[in-house]
Amino acid sequence: MKLNIVFLGPPGSGKGTYASRIAPKFGIPHIAVGDIFRKAISEEIPMGIEAKKYYDEGKMVPNEISAGIIIERLSQKDCENGFILDSPYDSQQAEKIDEKIKINVVINLDISEEGVIQRLSTRRVCRKCGAIYNIRTVKPKVEGVCDKCGGELYQRKDDSPEAIRKRLGVYEERSGPLLEYYKERGVLINIDTKDPHLPPEVTVEKIMEELKKFQS
Repeated sequence: MKLNIVFLGPPGSGKGTYASRIAPKFGIPHIAVGDIFRKAISEEIPMGIEAKKYYDEGKMVPNEISAGIIIERLSQKDCENGFILDSPYDSQQAEKIDEKIKINVVINLDISEEGVIQRLSTRRVCRKCGAIYNIRTVKPKVEGVCDKCGGELYQRKDDSPEAIRKRLGVYEERSGPLLEYYKERGVLINIDTKDPHLPPEVTVEKIMEELKKFQS
């Protein structure tokens, strides 16, 4: 069965970490919504040009445009056998996406506020390629240096506890209706990631077990 997968979870829940490990196991791409928008704007596709107008004015991009940009990316050839969408979007966009491309599995990473703060405060990001590490659980081979490209690792300013709490508040407000939408569709799977000491590989195995049920 073709798997069109969405990963949900607050900032710091590990969406990118887990998705990047699971996507190769199924031979499907891992796609981040933020990357989709940046590419659409930089390549000046029609909807990207429209989205940029709203960004430049500090306004929310209408759902028609946002969903359209995501649908266009998910319609490309590399997604014909499925994909993992690492997603921050809302329930209205989800409905519009489902009209064109059915999402059949949603993995929600369930983590506590303190767990998020602990993870993000120890997170490091590569300035060059954007790879994500954690000085506690996913360490680079050489301290401060990216394994993939040799770029410098740094800590983002918005990874302070105060900034993290604000981001979590925004996420909770936006994600509630989205989670309910996918729950009503019967495709939502909650994965407990509250244990801060659990190696990523263990969580990956838990997610894989659930995804394999949808393939059978």
